[in-house]
Amino acid sequence: MISTVSEGSAISRSLALSRATEAELVPILTRHKLYGVAKRVVDIAGSAVFIACVLSWLVPVLAVLIRLDSRGPVFFLQWRVGKYGKAFRCFKFRTMVVNAQADWLQATHHDGRITRLGKFLRESNLDEFPQFINVLLGHMSIVGPRPHMLADFRRFSALIPGYSFRNLIRPGITGLSQVKGYCGPAADPESISQRFQWDRNYVQQANFWLDLKIIGLTAKKHIRFLMEAL
Repeated sequence: MISTVSEGSAISRSLALSRATEAELVPILTRHKLYGVAKRVVDIAGSAVFIACVLSWLVPVLAVLIRLDSRGPVFFLQWRVGKYGKAFRCFKFRTMVVNAQADWLQATHHDGRITRLGKFLRESNLDEFPQFINVLLGHMSIVGPRPHMLADFRRFSALIPGYSFRNLIRPGITGLSQVKGYCGPAADPESISQRFQWDRNYVQQANFWLDLKIIGLTAKKHIRFLMEAL
């Protein structure tokens, strides 16, 4: 279930930087130095509170349910591509049966590998909640482009020139693409391109007001889903 890529390996920082024009890159990096420090403080505080107040009781509950639903570990750890192309182990609640294809084959909407509980966890995005641990560790941010597994990153980069521009900042638990409706598997070049455009827009325009708007829209979506499920 875990890729053989060594921890701390990089897709390449130079690749991420080489794809952006100098005129575009300099103001973005300058702005992100100040914004990035403040955002990191918020990420640490927010993730610590979430872990203490939510994951502290949610993990034991879901651990029991996941084990009852199917054999295997509670958590699924997968190498994902982070800031500047650096690989990190991303935490998720396991939503599939243990399988050898997990690190390179995207899940589909009617994927037979997904467990009964896993379907609910995916639809509600509860499977992503352990990624607040990644936020606390500095691998991710609460808001940012979603981190890709290594195989998807290579595939998308081959399709779209400058794709690694989105890796100039930390990936997020939620992002602009997600609130614009681009969730789940990226099944075709058009959806991959649309997601990239929204991710690119976020990198270019990132600020606290935009982050708060994304968090608010994400929370609204989750509340609506849970109310409909009940």
